[in-house]
Amino acid sequence: MSQSPDPHGAEAGSGQEGAPAPPLSFDAEILALLPQLRRYSRSLTRSDAESEDLLQDCVEKALSHRTQWRGANIRAWAYRIMTNLHLNARRAVARRPSVGIEAAESLAESVPPSDPLARNRLVQALDTLPKEARAVLMLVAVEGHTYQEVAEILDVPVGTVMSRLFRARQMLREKLAAENVIHLRSPR
Repeated sequence: MSQSPDPHGAEAGSGQEGAPAPPLSFDAEILALLPQLRRYSRSLTRSDAESEDLLQDCVEKALSHRTQWRGANIRAWAYRIMTNLHLNARRAVARRPSVGIEAAESLAESVPPSDPLARNRLVQALDTLPKEARAVLMLVAVEGHTYQEVAEILDVPVGTVMSRLFRARQMLREKLAAENVIHLRSPR
């Protein structure tokens, strides 16, 4: 069956401007999510190496379980996979605790070096938040998810998302305000 040309001489569905883009394939949609998933995995693990492992595990699981995706919101589905993988890994570590090399290296250092850059202060302040509060803050403030999407990703009620976000912002504000104090020495 041939397609009839439009009044401008182009065939219908030829990809001209104004025509809807074809839907992305499942693999392409997962690929498009990689930057967001990478940021989220970094916020969960707070370690470059662990975040890359978590990202790889998440993508592998999403691709191998593509038949379980119901076609609704692939982004929320991928975030949910990552969240579950991270929680399962944390539970496994809790059952057999150990100290990683990165943690052991910092044990010898009594005081972390001060850093005047605001970005480093923010990262340090984020690292002090409880993991639940940090996850909600990152998903809403950085990744731009709605409260409903975050509730689905974390499998909690929307009210819990809202209260965790409120507390996370409050703790972050207090931490940054406390670190903004400049102590002056008195003259001798």
